[in-house]
Amino acid sequence: MLVAAKKKNANRKKTQAIHPPEGHIRVETKVQPSRYFRSKERIERLAAAILLIPGIPLIGVLVLLVRLHSRGPGIYRQTRLGKNARVFQMYKIRTMRHDAEDKTGPVWAKTNDSRITRLGRLLRKLHLDELPQLFNVVKKEMALIGPRPERPEIVAMLAEEIPNYTDRLAVLPGVTGLAQINLPPDSTLDDVRRKLVVDIKYIKKAGPWLDARILMSTFVRLLGLPGARAMTLFGLRCPEAHGGAGHTATQSSGNGEVSAKADGEGNGQHSAALTGGNGRGDDKRSPGLAKPHLEPPRKPR
Repeated sequence: MLVAAKKKNANRKKTQAIHPPEGHIRVETKVQPSRYFRSKERIERLAAAILLIPGIPLIGVLVLLVRLHSRGPGIYRQTRLGKNARVFQMYKIRTMRHDAEDKTGPVWAKTNDSRITRLGRLLRKLHLDELPQLFNVVKKEMALIGPRPERPEIVAMLAEEIPNYTDRLAVLPGVTGLAQINLPPDSTLDDVRRKLVVDIKYIKKAGPWLDARILMSTFVRLLGLPGARAMTLFGLRCPEAHGGAGHTATQSSGNGEVSAKADGEGNGQHSAALTGGNGRGDDKRSPGLAKPHLEPPRKPR
């Protein structure tokens, strides 16, 4: 009986080592984060808690305005991947109609998207729709600064197309970041590659002075200063981001393009599509997006 119990415990430990805990996705990261990240997470959680003191009343007012302006909840949640591929729910103030994708399903986000409300356009322009993510920072799911979190479906797809894409999961994702300051939202695989290079650069080189400049640049952009001027003013321009695809360190295993703007609201679905070798993106629905493999822990026998 004792031997059988020991074998059962050994098998249980072995299973836990092989299978990631529930809510995680199995990935590999090869990049070594800067030592600064050891203290950075604690400092930013404290900063987020302080920012929520004036932030909670503002979030409450914005939620009320959204509810008065259009039907649906004021805040919506969306599944994202965090540090070490931990699955979490990211909070945002709703900027689209609550039924944005009920009839169409997942569709590509477009410039001047008609699904975005008039109030939503203003909130997006001022980035006020991101304020609830301070709660994610306090909950240890996000940081103030870091690579932007992606949807699990998008990560699964991009990991197949771009080598070392999951290296960006070595640290907590951020509300703002060096890549977001340097580059616009992704619309092609080359855009994703450029952002990946900048994200990895940040993970390796992060420090208090760099984070301070990123926060100051983000703040002045909220006040209306154009992104390019803010980037130059604080010395945050990354040549890797603006030198074209030839300067990136990764290559695609395919020849398609990806649209991956994670702003699908209403039913929480995400806009993503990978066009084939013909380069056509006629169909605005996702043509069979690769699904991540979630492996919950096995129950002991």
